[in-house]
Amino acid sequence: MQHFKTLSTYLDYLELPRPEHPMFSVFNSKGNGFLPCPRESSPPITNDCYTISLKKYVEGDLNYGRTKYDFTNGVLIFISPRQVLQWDNSVVFEQKGFSINFHEDFLKGTDLAKQIKKFGYFSYAVNEALHLSPKEEKQIEMIVENIEIEYQNNQDVFSKEIIISQLNTLLKYANRFYERQFLHRKEISNSLLEQFNEHLYNYSASGQLQEKGIPNIEQIANKMLISQRYLSDTLKKETGKTTTEHIQLHLIEQAKNILLQPNISISQVAYKLGFEYPQYFSRLFKKKEGISPREYRELYKLN
Repeated sequence: MQHFKTLSTYLDYLELPRPEHPMFSVFNSKGNGFLPCPRESSPPITNDCYTISLKKYVEGDLNYGRTKYDFTNGVLIFISPRQVLQWDNSVVFEQKGFSINFHEDFLKGTDLAKQIKKFGYFSYAVNEALHLSPKEEKQIEMIVENIEIEYQNNQDVFSKEIIISQLNTLLKYANRFYERQFLHRKEISNSLLEQFNEHLYNYSASGQLQEKGIPNIEQIANKMLISQRYLSDTLKKETGKTTTEHIQLHLIEQAKNILLQPNISISQVAYKLGFEYPQYFSRLFKKKEGISPREYRELYKLN
């Protein structure tokens, strides 16, 4: 399965214009314009980016994880990093609306990096997109226009902060609108991936990483009341990644936030994340990110 680690390579694959910012892009059809059309079809792919799109005219089926969406009206779509995407030429993308794509590292070191995990609509277990009322659509479009203004302007030291602030507002409005949409619905069940990630998040948030070390897969499976093999096989089928890879990705994500904190050594970061030996943490980080923890810190503390 093909995986795209940067926003530029992902947009190149979709045959869309290159972004103005290496980790953030926005396309907006204003007036009588239309969004640029991505490639007609794609086998299963994954990437490290978030996507927020308003599709006003969409036909056909889009596979997102194990869920098939049938879009025939205007909808707001949320896609999170490393989820499996697939579509064929029955999907019509020639529509009005907007599309915001940003690499997950765009949020690193910000409050939104943690808050975005709480918005459940980024998970494909939420098997309906958000259908906006005309009033709600107008509210969302106003926010996107503000984001686009900052995106198109000559960027300065305030640009990223303003864009992230507007993104945060957009996501909170979406949360409100989802509550309206599902007011009379009851969630039947969560996907195993959601439950697995929730256990990882709670384990980290409670300080157990540093106290007890990195959790093993059997531990998590037992808490989920399923067998380790069933958990591993299901996650591999849903995402193309093993349970070990998901744990490693979670640790790397936690590491990126901690590395941007001042006055903390690489060894301290490793111990906070439950690694017994800092060298193993550094090797894993470089394997997953292509640069060492120290190089990552030097690179992003300047941005």
